Amino acid sequence: MNIATVNSSIQIQKQQLLNHPLYKKVNTLDDLHRFLENHVFAVWDFMSLLKALQAKLTCTTTPWTATSNPEIRYLINEIVLAEESDLSIDGRRLSHFEMYIEAMQDCGAQTIAIDRFLEEVHSFQNIFVAIKKSNLHPNIKAFLDFTFRVIEEGKPHEIAAAFTFGREDLIPSMFTEILRNFQANFPASDLSKLLYYFERHIELDADEHGPMAMKMITDLCGDNQKKWLEVQEISVLALEKRIGLWDAIEEQITINAEISHDIKPS
Repeated sequence: MNIATVNSSIQIQKQQLLNHPLYKKVNTLDDLHRFLENHVFAVWDFMSLLKALQAKLTCTTTPWTATSNPEIRYLINEIVLAEESDLSIDGRRLSHFEMYIEAMQDCGAQTIAIDRFLEEVHSFQNIFVAIKKSNLHPNIKAFLDFTFRVIEEGKPHEIAAAFTFGREDLIPSMFTEILRNFQANFPASDLSKLLYYFERHIELDADEHGPMAMKMITDLCGDNQKKWLEVQEISVLALEKRIGLWDAIEEQITINAEISHDIKPS
């Protein structure tokens, strides 16, 4: 088994994501706000996958020692640098999560849900308790729970699978599709920070991080067929959870549109 085999095994889920009806439902600024207010949880928990890989595959403790694979060490630190302290549209150093939050605020989306959730994470000091007690959509809870279960299990190749096939490998295609819809539907709106965020992800993930992450998977699994099978299983599950997230956002956009239609003056 190899990368090509894993890619072949997840084509059904990938096609479900790339052809998801959600993309055609983002037709108004309200729709865009619902999308951002829910998708931001995936932007946030992505960093925990990355930091888990950094903790597993590089040395983040003292006294420092060199880890066994310099190429993987470079790959992880390179991605962390870009994701945690990239250049924003106005030249400041920000994480991509912080860029996303600013983009939400600029276009009028609410950050109340993600702010409240992060306060609960800090308060409970247990991510699983915070997820369970939150008022988030069940699919978003399942999405977050899956991420942190993979991290808790602690197998580097499984964390890398969720990171690579569930996130990095998909981002260019998904965000390109979303970006097209935004440009078509909101030409007069100031979405500069949001567009910059999407374009930056497309640039980094398609040209740099995607191929680097694929190499990481190959290096971590080597000739170990058990690891490859686990990578395949986690990749399928990660995509299914992403589909669930997309279903939840589509559902909320549809409900919001129905409510808006019902309260319009006759």
